[in-house]
Amino acid sequence: MITNPASRRGHRLAEEARDALAQRSVECDVVFTERPGHAAELALLHAPHYDAVFALGGDGTVMEVAGALAGRATPIGVLAGGTGNLLARALGIPLSVREAISTLLDGDERRIDLGRFDSGRRFAIAAGVGIDASMVAETPGWLKRRLGVLAYTMMGARAAVRSVLRREFFLARLVIDGTAYERSAAAVMVANFGAVLGRRITLGPGIRTDDGLLDVCVFSPRTLRDAVRIMGRLLRRDFASDPCMLYVRGREVRVETTPPSPWQADGELMGTTPFHVIVEPLAVRLLVPRDGARV
Repeated sequence: MITNPASRRGHRLAEEARDALAQRSVECDVVFTERPGHAAELALLHAPHYDAVFALGGDGTVMEVAGALAGRATPIGVLAGGTGNLLARALGIPLSVREAISTLLDGDERRIDLGRFDSGRRFAIAAGVGIDASMVAETPGWLKRRLGVLAYTMMGARAAVRSVLRREFFLARLVIDGTAYERSAAAVMVANFGAVLGRRITLGPGIRTDDGLLDVCVFSPRTLRDAVRIMGRLLRRDFASDPCMLYVRGREVRVETTPPSPWQADGELMGTTPFHVIVEPLAVRLLVPRDGARV
């Protein structure tokens, strides 16, 4: 079990997890990260000697482990130890460590795609620019600690309204499998999971984690009425044709914006555009709940 001691209640949760595993007659060694990037080093060092690797921490810790073990056979169990816990929520894994252990040991294994940037860093859920990056940048730590994923939901709604009222749009140029698209946008997301923010919002139609494709979602509201309509459709999973919504699938995506803008991946700010990503099909093996095996 690779644990981030700086994450919320890291040491106590690690003991809870180890006790829960011991009650199921599963032996587990716990190691703690000491610096950024250390989770990946620990995963590469220890994974060959164990039946599974559990990652206990926030999404950053989990994705370090997942990225390090991409293309390897060792399954990964995600245990929520952060504030947002986006991947655990997306997979339907209980946020209680004890419940998660029981659920994953009685669950299934599933391979999912990952997106890989030129830096070698990977993401599991989505990368984006615009409203979602503003949401990540503007959500204060104290609010995340108090409200968890609900804090992102609140700040995302605020960012969406502000971007429309202030007309904080940008020109997006997308190159998807060699085909170029241009349009004014308030948000561009390159999605691997269709549902985000604890499955409160579904980004687009038929987004799958195991199809070897990334789904590019472009939202271009011109008025507040457009923004409300788009949000209502995402909440209702209504993806009928709309001039303010564009969906394109592909294996390779480059995102450029004018002006250059901040972008995020799995809830972490990464820098400013442009960025380039390719899909790694079925790159990582995850332990998932039995009723959530298909995500």
